[in-house]
Amino acid sequence: MARPSYSSKKRLLFVLGLVMFISTFLIGRLGYLQIVKGEELKKGALEQWTKGITIKSKRGIIYDRKGKKLAVSVSASTVWASPADIKDPDKTAKEVARILNLDEEQVYSKITKKIGTEKLKQWITREEAQELRKLKLSGIEIVDDNRRYYPYGNFASYVLGFTNIDNNGLEGIEQTYDKYLTGTPGKWVKTTDAASRQLPFDGEKIYEASDGLSVVLTIDEIIQHFAEKAAEEAARATQAKNVSVIVMEPQTGDILALTTKPDYDPNEPRVPLNEETKRQWDNLSQEELQKRWYDMWRNFAISDAYEPGSTFKIITAAAALEENVIKPETHFYCNGFVRDIKGAVLKCSRWYNPHGSLNFIEGMNTSCNVVFVDVGRKVGKERFLKYIKAFGFGEKTEIELNGEQAGIVPSNAENVKEINLATMSYGHGIAVTPLQLINAVSAVANGGNLMTPRLVKELIDDDGKVVESFPPEVKRKVISESTSKTMLELLENVVRDGTGTSAYIPGFRVGGKTGTAQKIIDGKYAPGKYIGSFVAVAPADDPKVAILVIVDEPVGQYYGGTVAAPVAKSVLEETLSYLEVAPKFTKDEKEMVSETVTVPDIIGKNIGEAGKILTDLELKYTTEYSDLTSESIIIDQFPLPKIQVQKGSIIDLYLNVESGEKIIMPDLTSKTKAEVIKILDDLNLNYELKGEGKVRSQTPAPGLQIPIDEKIEVEFGDT
Repeated sequence: MARPSYSSKKRLLFVLGLVMFISTFLIGRLGYLQIVKGEELKKGALEQWTKGITIKSKRGIIYDRKGKKLAVSVSASTVWASPADIKDPDKTAKEVARILNLDEEQVYSKITKKIGTEKLKQWITREEAQELRKLKLSGIEIVDDNRRYYPYGNFASYVLGFTNIDNNGLEGIEQTYDKYLTGTPGKWVKTTDAASRQLPFDGEKIYEASDGLSVVLTIDEIIQHFAEKAAEEAARATQAKNVSVIVMEPQTGDILALTTKPDYDPNEPRVPLNEETKRQWDNLSQEELQKRWYDMWRNFAISDAYEPGSTFKIITAAAALEENVIKPETHFYCNGFVRDIKGAVLKCSRWYNPHGSLNFIEGMNTSCNVVFVDVGRKVGKERFLKYIKAFGFGEKTEIELNGEQAGIVPSNAENVKEINLATMSYGHGIAVTPLQLINAVSAVANGGNLMTPRLVKELIDDDGKVVESFPPEVKRKVISESTSKTMLELLENVVRDGTGTSAYIPGFRVGGKTGTAQKIIDGKYAPGKYIGSFVAVAPADDPKVAILVIVDEPVGQYYGGTVAAPVAKSVLEETLSYLEVAPKFTKDEKEMVSETVTVPDIIGKNIGEAGKILTDLELKYTTEYSDLTSESIIIDQFPLPKIQVQKGSIIDLYLNVESGEKIIMPDLTSKTKAEVIKILDDLNLNYELKGEGKVRSQTPAPGLQIPIDEKIEVEFGDT
């Protein structure tokens, strides 16, 4: 046998080496794929073999404090298509479009896509689902789903908020507690072939969803109903831009009711409730429409800051009493004006008929600005600012809602000038949110504790077990028990004998304060635009509820005692009865309650004559007008004539009051600043002076007839 040549050996060795190299590479590659990349490839294979449809978790329920369901999730099916399993696309598209009221071409386009699954329509009706199931269309699957539903429509919409189509919270409690309400979604998993067709006997799996937790609010559905009804009626009667009502439990900071009218329906949050508004929105661009939506969803109670006016005098009074710089009997003198502030003249609401000598109780009852300027000065800017901040103004209340504003207060005492201290003492030159104000007043009423407003009591599971609770929280002590008690007595006097008589309820000791302030728009006081408000606590001897009513831009009457106090009275009467607070009648009130009189018709009579008629019938009346005479004529009244009311009831009178006394604007040309100040002060005019030298220009022009309360602007310079 011939021996292999050297060249043959080389070829054999080369082939052997090549085979060994290839074998080693393949073994290494196999090991890499099996060991290193095994899990990743296995996962990829499973994804190719399987398809999954998400099963949404059921969102938690939102309850009121008594267990009433305010937001729930209801069953609603969703239709999915598996294009690879559809045998007759034309027939399927036609039937699905007919039953679900969809465009046939769009349905066909979706069911012929080269994808695993495609959603055709979310939240179909039960009838639609039943009809589709009867047809047994291959590749069409109906999956149980759920959607958010608000059974009371626009009830408490600014508290509840709403969700989007994917059940994610967008506003209100739905948004701030979204992570608790949402739960964990499940999965429906199937095995498929390369064409995404479901394999027979594939052992499909369903991973059940885990439902979200439910939220229990501090809101009381009954009290919320009282507030919404009263706000709706007030909005209609006053034609106001909006009416806001907040009811709070002073001892805990619990919000029992919060509403602003007009509002929206969370079931259709992008559709205005007003038909006229709906028509106006039809032709808006998407950008403008989106702006209108956000305006509609804006929560006035926490997102808007306004000048509180005389309701803020509660804070001034509490600070002065706590610092012991005044007592209820301290005497003051009102001559109608504050003239000792350089460059400014401040007026009392009764400047035309000054209050004269009066004590602090009377100053509170009549809401005298001159008295409160003196009180503010006695407290001093450092201490006053300290109390303003201690009562929570200038900081967020930490309410469980998004979009809260902090308001506007001076950052430090150095920024508080003499004029600022004077105007802040009666609620001007400072901006607060409605929630800040009622929270501060609740602190005045509850013994001096500033609470963190509470909207959520607890989180519970499906079995009703408490998972997490949120107890009442005291932020800080602001005033003493004795100051709180004195303040409640002062506020009760305001309702019994002062500007708040429209909120008087026989048998209940109501304490409150009216407020009226001109609105600031774009940094300037807007002519003819006012906010009328009223804040109250009841009963004054053992406060169970505090209430704030704000009427924004009412048409016609705008004084807080006229437009807001009656709203508060209505809500308080119903709420105290619901809470089973027993009335305690005085002897006079017992007689008053037992006797009724018929309201006389006094329309067309002058105020002097009408006042005598009402007094003779033992009825009270209020006008809330500053410029009137005994000859002012009544053009309307409430209650209307022939209505039966209890003796001692208050009749609101509406008068045809002229805009006020007018004068001829003097010519100030070329006069010095000292001469101008003397001329304008002698005429009791309000003015603003700019520059130095002699008068270069003036507004209004000389010789014009102007209202005596118009502000005069004078500019000085070199002539």
